[in-house]
Amino acid sequence: MGTVRNVTLGVLFISFLTFVAFFGRLPVLRNTPIGMLHRAMWIHVPNGLRSVDQWLTNGRLSASVVRIAYTLWNDRHPTVMIFFILLLLISEALYLPPAWPLLSTGQKFISGPLLLAPYLFLYASAAGDPGYIRRESHANQMSLYPYDFTIFHPGQECRTCQLLKPARSKHCSICKHCISRLDHHCIFINNCVGYGNQHWFLLLLFSTGVMITYGGYVGISLLSSAILKRIPSWRILGIGFSWAQYFQIWAWALQEMTRIGGVSLLCIMIAPLVWGLLGYHVYLIWAGTTTNESMKWSELQADMADGFVFKRALPEDREKDMNIEPAWTLWPVESQQIVLRTTDGQQPRGAKLLGIGEWHRVWKLAAVENLYDLGFKDNLIDIFLPRPRFLPADAVEQESKDHTLFENVDPLT
Repeated sequence: MGTVRNVTLGVLFISFLTFVAFFGRLPVLRNTPIGMLHRAMWIHVPNGLRSVDQWLTNGRLSASVVRIAYTLWNDRHPTVMIFFILLLLISEALYLPPAWPLLSTGQKFISGPLLLAPYLFLYASAAGDPGYIRRESHANQMSLYPYDFTIFHPGQECRTCQLLKPARSKHCSICKHCISRLDHHCIFINNCVGYGNQHWFLLLLFSTGVMITYGGYVGISLLSSAILKRIPSWRILGIGFSWAQYFQIWAWALQEMTRIGGVSLLCIMIAPLVWGLLGYHVYLIWAGTTTNESMKWSELQADMADGFVFKRALPEDREKDMNIEPAWTLWPVESQQIVLRTTDGQQPRGAKLLGIGEWHRVWKLAAVENLYDLGFKDNLIDIFLPRPRFLPADAVEQESKDHTLFENVDPLT
């Protein structure tokens, strides 16, 4: 009983810390206890340990740890991906030999594809091009999405790649490239998640979630069958047994089938993390945004609360500056608004400001249109059926320069 309790509590604790470490920075959790724990984990605790090390070793130990952590976190390397693969392989090696003879023909038939799918989608996610923006493909990438003049304004050049930033792109300091429709850099696939591989990443999450959920279900079923042979009145819900008896029976089953029970317990504890991450990305698709863009929307919302954000209409027949934005895109709609934040809380000023009519101060995100949200169905199509990356034969690639358009404006880019 004590062993089962300790293992359960340990797995729960590790799962919780993993969730806080990876997801506590999300805008939706920023002002929650999860966000506070994330800041404590990544800011307050390291600062405290650094202060202690400064007193003990004059900062030498913390400097060495920071160098190692920087290499692990900011350089592209397969350490975490290898750990993920080993976790899958070791769990399967422990689980399958004792469990396989006990499975029905139907369960064996289902298990094969479920075991293989995560490896296939992991390879596709890690080896595929996430949407690298290079000089030879720059015109194609510019044609994918129009600037929304809200969180993506034209005229911004990547100082590293020395290319104009296409709408929805971002430079990844780990991959050393600008990525089209960057969502985030994922250390589990040792690659960015972007326009070219986001569908594979979502399938990786889905297949992994299904596999570990099914593995936990089958494992619990096998344990329950072993209990039933010993206790004919056994029911998996514990009807007719006290809490003490119920957990004692499970403890006996785990001791009898340690490998199946241990891996099943691990699957049950990890499954909510995988499904939670998948659910978050489904929410982003529903909202027509990405993880990177959700950060920008969060920053914009904070500026709105301070009264620093203004908007006005863009004319439908406006002439585009071909030096800083494409003449056309494959996206079905164009922005009808321009949204700017100012550094002084006053209305935007400048001779080259776009738009017509009066500037209106914006206080809430609901008053701003998200150009990239076409509805859940079309958002899914944009991810799983990416539009072809080619331009018409008569299109000419535009070499772009960084133009400063506004005097007191700080575009969110």
